[in-house]
Formats: sequence, C-alpha cells, structure tokens
Amino acid sequence: MRCRSRDDRGSVTAEFAIALPAVVLVLAACLWGLQVAGQQLRLQDAAAAAARSLARGESTGVAAARASRLVPGSTLAREPDGDLECARLSLTVPLGLTLTARSCALGGGQ
Repeated sequence: MRCRSRDDRGSVTAEFAIALPAVVLVLAACLWGLQVAGQQLRLQDAAAAAARSLARGESTGVAAARASRLVPGSTLAREPDGDLECARLSLTVPLGLTLTARSCALGGGQ
C-alpha cells in the first residue's frame, strides 16, 4: 500500500478550484450558442411568414407587426425581386451579434 506524502494534501481541491470556472464558462458559452441558434430559427420562420404576407398584398406595416409578434424586437425590410416579394428580418441579440433571415414568396398569391 502506498502512503501519501504531506505535500500532496489539498492538491485535488486546488485543481478543482482552478478547473471549475473554465467548465462553467464553456457550459455558459454552449448554452448561449443554443439560444442564439433557436432565435435564428424563429427569425427564419418569421421572415417566411412576413414574405407570405407581402406576397398576398398586405402592407409592410402589417407584415412587420406580424413578424414582431413572432420575434419581438425584429425589424423588417421589404425587398421586391421581380415576381418575388422578399422579406429580410434583422435582430440584435446580446453581445452585439446581429442575426438576419431572408425569405421570398411569389407575389400576387391569394
């Protein structure tokens, strides 16, 4: 059986105290990344809904209000492209990252 020397006492506690903040930081970064990815998906869905609204002939204000209900704080830009009605939504998330989503729908649909 091996005896521990007195010099090794507390080394596990010190190593744990050093590693714990790094683990917490990596976990927080992963959770933030998942939250941003979910927000991007919601933004893309809202852009598709706004493009469909614009293609049906609704005003930009109505489409922007619908998109804002789906993703609060988003801004809508209308981008007609030939027969297509396109909507570009933007949203700034914490840490200054700006997310954008663009979707198009064939204009004149009922």
